Amino acid sequence: SDLQKQEERGELLQPLVFVLLVLCSVLLYFKVSLMDPGFVKSEEEAEASKSEEQSMVIPQVPSNIKMRRCGYCMVKQPMRAKHCQLCQHCVRRYDHHCPWIENCVGEKNHPFFIVYLSVQLVVLLWGGHVAWSGLYFEQSWDWLQHNVLLLMSFLLIIIFTTVVLLLLISHLYLISCNTTTWEFMSHHRISYLRHSELENPFDQGVILNLWRFFC
Repeated sequence: SDLQKQEERGELLQPLVFVLLVLCSVLLYFKVSLMDPGFVKSEEEAEASKSEEQSMVIPQVPSNIKMRRCGYCMVKQPMRAKHCQLCQHCVRRYDHHCPWIENCVGEKNHPFFIVYLSVQLVVLLWGGHVAWSGLYFEQSWDWLQHNVLLLMSFLLIIIFTTVVLLLLISHLYLISCNTTTWEFMSHHRISYLRHSELENPFDQGVILNLWRFFC
């Protein structure tokens, strides 16, 4: 492969960058999967730490929409929070429970999740290029025996790259609209969205939505 040839020539910059990117993606994976996604700890904390975003949006939502008490963990849910049956907690700005990381994606770890997907996409694209550069096709059984693992790796990389790319694009679109996967999929069942005069009362324009999310 290209990286192997560069290493043999003593050109270690690109192989080192590739290894560092892989290491970074692994560290981000553990960061996203182990950190608190934004669990609602108690009724007092939920009351005290209402976000600026909520206070700006509440006037646009009918006044009869109040904070509801979760039927599972018995805390008052801030707006946009949802109880996760797998984590057994209510999560602020709940997006979804991700089986890849075995954790919820919520208010605190959603930006790290996007960074993780971005780094992972770069690693996959680069890994796909490395695998392709090591393939020299020949119509023989011996060639297939010697290259079957590399060929399978390349096909798996293509599949994972497609999945990660679609996931990243969908999340960036939802972020630009200031909505979550849960709100997008369950709009008709969420009281503060169903009774709102606006289709999305949280949308403040693409630039401000992105700024508030990442900064």
